[in-house]
Amino acid sequence: MASTAVSFSSHRPTAASTTNYPKPNPTNPISLPNSQANRAPSDSDPPKFKGSPQLNRWSRARAIRSGRKLERQGQRSQVVEMNSRVQPKESVSSPPTSASGAPGNDDGEVRTGKSIYMVSDGTGWTVEHAVNAALGQFEHCLVDRGCPVNTHLFSGIDDAEPLVEIVKQAAKEGAMLVYTLADPSMAESARQACKLWGIPSTDVLGPITEAVASHLGVSPSGLPRGAPGRKFPLSEEYFKRIEAIEFTIKQDDGALPQNLHKAEIVLAGVSRTGKTPLSIYLAQKGYKVANVPIVIGVELPNTLFEVEPEKVFGLTINPVVLHTIRKARAKSLGFCEEIRSNYSEMDHVRAELEFAGKIFAQNPAWPVIEVTGKAIEETAAVVLRLYHDRKHKCSMPRISKRY
Repeated sequence: MASTAVSFSSHRPTAASTTNYPKPNPTNPISLPNSQANRAPSDSDPPKFKGSPQLNRWSRARAIRSGRKLERQGQRSQVVEMNSRVQPKESVSSPPTSASGAPGNDDGEVRTGKSIYMVSDGTGWTVEHAVNAALGQFEHCLVDRGCPVNTHLFSGIDDAEPLVEIVKQAAKEGAMLVYTLADPSMAESARQACKLWGIPSTDVLGPITEAVASHLGVSPSGLPRGAPGRKFPLSEEYFKRIEAIEFTIKQDDGALPQNLHKAEIVLAGVSRTGKTPLSIYLAQKGYKVANVPIVIGVELPNTLFEVEPEKVFGLTINPVVLHTIRKARAKSLGFCEEIRSNYSEMDHVRAELEFAGKIFAQNPAWPVIEVTGKAIEETAAVVLRLYHDRKHKCSMPRISKRY
């Protein structure tokens, strides 16, 4: 699954824009030409797409990276430089797949997969996690490349002009649109634009906001999180979360083992079991986390066995999956196939997992969590559930019985 993120950092129209769209209002969210407003588009008379130069260049560059055949042959893939209104934050392309679904096969027609456009008036965290959670229900077809999906995040969209440009580009690529827009007029603009251009859309934020407003009997503010009109007091929880993140970063990958007793959660496991991303995720929830790598031939710190066993959690993974991850990691580091490294060899992977298993067996108080096939959020949920259950049991007073 490929993912692209685009941020609209400046909200005022610039000279580079080729179309001018009015700002939305509740009564007339989108103003369209009379020729389009008086009639609905049909299959026999499809609308003409004329996106902005920024989106056209971005789409063309992504098409080159994904292996599509374009009119201009031999064009080099390049990084697209956009003006301050469109700034790509990340672009990761999946390898081209053939008609049979096998990557790297050039005999058949290249399948570029389906596209999902995610639009947010804030950071895009909510819509991105909602889409990823939904895609988790389709792993049976995503893993075998049967239906590859490309997701593209557009954050900071609080004006009708870039919103309509994105909708037109989505229609051009046959994508669907998923959006979280706090402003009701912007959400209505997205809905009407998607209806006009004939693309499927989903409003993630609107239904739940309306339900909560009905339950509380209070109207929503209509402002995205982080908007200038909203005030966020610096609470104790905020400073606790910042302190936890700073602590976790300093304790990454076995650093400062003398501070393990200060951690609330300690993660132990072999390389590439997801210790660091899991630690950062837990730290963002306010937990001080340290992680210790288990490597054959490297002695573990004594402080790991001196901390309360309720804090320590072992991470393990399927050896075949770990072997695949390490091979990809070695390739990204520039190791060619001629250079053999124990790090990515199957025999060494199995031996290292067996070595870690023996350590876990010698410390039965450490729960061992299988991370194969689990997202970071799923593993974190298991860790926190076990952590609080064990903490609750330890805090319960002991009742002595007399016979």
